[in-house]
Amino acid sequence: MNYTEIRNNEEIRAFLKKGNDNLGVLGFTDHSTAHCALVAERAADILKALEYDEHTVELAKIAGFMHDIGNAITRSNHAQYGAILAYELLKETDMPLDDRLTIMSAIGNHDEKDGVAVDPVTAALIIADKTDVRRSRVVSKKEEFDIHDRVNYAVTDADVEVDKENRSIVLKLELDESICSMYEYFEIFLGRMKMSKSAAAVFGAKFELIVNGRKVL
Repeated sequence: MNYTEIRNNEEIRAFLKKGNDNLGVLGFTDHSTAHCALVAERAADILKALEYDEHTVELAKIAGFMHDIGNAITRSNHAQYGAILAYELLKETDMPLDDRLTIMSAIGNHDEKDGVAVDPVTAALIIADKTDVRRSRVVSKKEEFDIHDRVNYAVTDADVEVDKENRSIVLKLELDESICSMYEYFEIFLGRMKMSKSAAAVFGAKFELIVNGRKVL
């Protein structure tokens, strides 16, 4: 079972669609397969830049794509529910037990409320997920924007850069401060940035945030 097969799996895609539909009713930003695919590729890019082996990269991609399936059950504790769902779904495949456990653990630890970066796959998933801030994640109408919508909508460009030599992982944002202030950004994302910092430490790296050309973390 590889990433391509996981991404094309109808049951997994159905879980992700249901989860995103549920969150849409609650007014959340996009958590669709588009978000999950971006997280999968970004997690892979982080590990590749740090020269991890192909197998570890593949596990991170699978964990990244599946990480939000728990939203199909409930938003509360979605990481833990998602971990259990992922294990049960993967148990029906030819994936080795150790790999299933690695993916389960990564998914179960990806939420900033109680997650911890316990290994490179988890760390890459966390950073990839928490750095997905962009205008296209907003699905609400402008007149219905809450602070989460404004923060995402204000981001006109975002990029994650990994410097293996200097052991740094940098999130670079272009933020329209007429839409969202830096204070509002940190009000929403401070916990996510702190979690990314802890995750980067798994790689012996530092996490940095640069907004509009200014280093702020």
